[in-house]
Amino acid sequence: MSKQDNEDKWKEIIEKVKELEYGTVLITVHDNEIKQLDITEKRRFG
Repeated sequence: MSKQDNEDKWKEIIEKVKELEYGTVLITVHDNEIKQLDITEKRRFG
């Protein structure tokens, strides 16, 4: 994986976290590489 690929993945993760008000972000790593991003968003009514 190139340095640019790694930076692009981290930029996307950071953007998703900024958009998330409540929830979780799960990063899956295989062989020292980010392979998957799972986002669970929770909505609060109130």
